[in-house]
Amino acid sequence: MAAIKTLEIITPGIMTTVQDIGRYGYGRFGVATSGALDLFSLRIANLLVGNREDLACLETMLLGPGIRFLTDVVIAVTGGDLQPKRNKQPIEMWRSQAFKKDDALSFGNAVCGFRAYIAVAGGIGVPRVMGSRSTNLPSGFGGCEGRTLKKEDILVCDEPRGSMIEPGRFFNPEWIPQYSDKWKIRVVLGPQDDQFPDDSRGTFSKSTYTMSQDSDRTGIRLEGPEIWCKPEIEASIVSEGVIAGSIQIPGDGKPIIILGETVTGGYRKIATVISADLPLLGQIKPGDGIQFEVISLEEAHLALQEMEERINNFKRKIN
Repeated sequence: MAAIKTLEIITPGIMTTVQDIGRYGYGRFGVATSGALDLFSLRIANLLVGNREDLACLETMLLGPGIRFLTDVVIAVTGGDLQPKRNKQPIEMWRSQAFKKDDALSFGNAVCGFRAYIAVAGGIGVPRVMGSRSTNLPSGFGGCEGRTLKKEDILVCDEPRGSMIEPGRFFNPEWIPQYSDKWKIRVVLGPQDDQFPDDSRGTFSKSTYTMSQDSDRTGIRLEGPEIWCKPEIEASIVSEGVIAGSIQIPGDGKPIIILGETVTGGYRKIATVISADLPLLGQIKPGDGIQFEVISLEEAHLALQEMEERINNFKRKIN
């Protein structure tokens, strides 16, 4: 089916980009995974509108875009509550919604969370680059010309389905993540935690940090008590591959949580955020408080299994 013009950007909002589940297998060439910072919300948004969970959506933060729809379509908004509205009337999040041609989607101020995800039945039809439609902002490729969306951009869907998906499909409210300004993020220690003295590891696990204004999609910079490695070793190491959730301790002692736009790092990693809590990193906003809870690898596996089981239960329900 030919791509059909589906939505027009009236106002771009703050850093609205096209993202999917990410670009994998190219780290050895220096290409980051990119993709949605809150993969859980993106996956559920897609399922709500009848898409495969890996299709491209819009990711926006804090102040969402203004969108005019150019054809009938079903959409869903998940993630942080940025007060979505249809023709200036509030709509419910985590639920599929029918929009008619010339209807407008807009947003208010953020109530909780930081990033919202807008899925459109049929998915956002931008070209694939290395197997993904995700926008890589630092490198300037993927998504819509490798950039954030701007006024008058027209986006297409490869297979818009305004009448084929029944609106009103909803995600179990008990499974919707709770967002606040105080976060407890679960981590497993390592891979270089043994190169930090006991008091540094204690500081890391018992302190409250705040997200710095200097944070972006490459990493969350934290303000709070400094953490130092053992005095007999150098602060830096030979650069090596890193994954999203790695918590680096640079020379100034202030932790940085690596996100999806980083491939290598030259600082020791004291801990790693567990996979089940990675989506929460996309919802932390500057000034929020963060505490780290150290858990075992077995507990981390169980948490991931629980998250995936919720998604699988939802799939079984809608199918």
